[in-house]
Amino acid sequence: MTPETKEQNGEAAGAVPAAGDFSHAWRALRHRNFRLFFGGQSISLVGTWMTRIATSWLVYRLTKSPLLLGTVGFAGQIPTFLLAPLAGVVVDRIDRRTLLVWTQSLAMAQSLALAWLTLSHRITIPEILALSVMQGVINSFDMPGRQSFMVKMVEDKADLSNAIAINSSMVNVARLIGPSLAGMLIAVSNEGWCFLTDGVSYIAVIASLLMMRLPAAKEERAATTMVAQLREGWTYVAHFAPIRTILILFALLSLMGWPFMVLMPVFAAQVLHGGPHTLGFLMGAVGVGSLGSALAMVMRRNVRGLTRMIPIASSAFGVGLICFGLSNVLWLSMLTMLVTGFGMMQGMVASNTILQTLVDEKMRGRVMSYYTMAFVGMAPFGSLLAGALAHAIGAQYTVMVSGIACIVGSLWFWSRLKGIRKGMRPIYERLGIVPLVSIVDEEGAEG
Repeated sequence: MTPETKEQNGEAAGAVPAAGDFSHAWRALRHRNFRLFFGGQSISLVGTWMTRIATSWLVYRLTKSPLLLGTVGFAGQIPTFLLAPLAGVVVDRIDRRTLLVWTQSLAMAQSLALAWLTLSHRITIPEILALSVMQGVINSFDMPGRQSFMVKMVEDKADLSNAIAINSSMVNVARLIGPSLAGMLIAVSNEGWCFLTDGVSYIAVIASLLMMRLPAAKEERAATTMVAQLREGWTYVAHFAPIRTILILFALLSLMGWPFMVLMPVFAAQVLHGGPHTLGFLMGAVGVGSLGSALAMVMRRNVRGLTRMIPIASSAFGVGLICFGLSNVLWLSMLTMLVTGFGMMQGMVASNTILQTLVDEKMRGRVMSYYTMAFVGMAPFGSLLAGALAHAIGAQYTVMVSGIACIVGSLWFWSRLKGIRKGMRPIYERLGIVPLVSIVDEEGAEG
């Protein structure tokens, strides 16, 4: 059956039955394995967000130093920058479920160690740094493994973009709930209970992975060495314009934009004159904006139009940061965080969906490792930069400079849309996402 025939019959990749106004929105949950993942991750991610907030507040409580906030962020993320390309090769060579069970088990041990040290009042900055590095090493393998495993949980590739959007919705519900719970727990006790809750929550996702029914993995020995596969992955990413351009933009956003999170305790305590609950409100506002964005993506029926969304979302992210830097009032700061969260998540989901749609299956682990490197691996340098800038010019001016950089990046991406679409067309045509008539007659419609 040709792509054109598939398109007419509604069988193209990304096509969705119109069986009701909202029936398409949660179609990825038809797949049992993805339902298990959704359930396990929904619990675990709440604990993860509690730990993120608790770690930031613990460091700030112990040191009152924006520079050390940036340093701890650097320690937790630099392993991803260093190890992600190698991790991508590993993901493409071994069973991804086994890898994820190991990474989740090690992450549970790390959280429980943090909990024990904090609850026993033994925790110090060197120990926080060491455990942050450990978590960074785990994430280097976990993130590309989890992204690459998505296609295994959703057998029908037409549902892949919906699974990515649902996963993002799940992350942002956790982003909304986790910081609020963390703020309340810290206010009435201390950060250790957040770490303990996180450690226990990993049981849910490990159980969901073990309960999945997956086809027997084919025993295929890699025909080339890991070094050769590493080189092959770099060549593929560097020479394919759509993937290369998306990764460059989000490396910039990760370097200049995302480290605003590291400075949140400073805004909560010094700019808005609040405490842990204020930090929870700000992070909750980011979560609400991100959740709204992810739900909007869930409602999409296919991947067409996403390339235009990326620079628009990046600009919204930048505008939100600039306005946040100008605000000294809690309600206005929360409003700007809604916009920031919406733009941040819209660009993230759109880019992830495009990458997962375009990438060759045999290269999936390596491409998603570079995706991890761009999104997370650049963040440690951004954390250090944000901490140093905040120390020199103040947190408010720092996030304003970050916002301007995000807007400049979005304009650069927009100027390259024509070349991006040209590279995407053959793949979208082969998948049946774009019929031949639209390629000839509707310039740019497939993007």
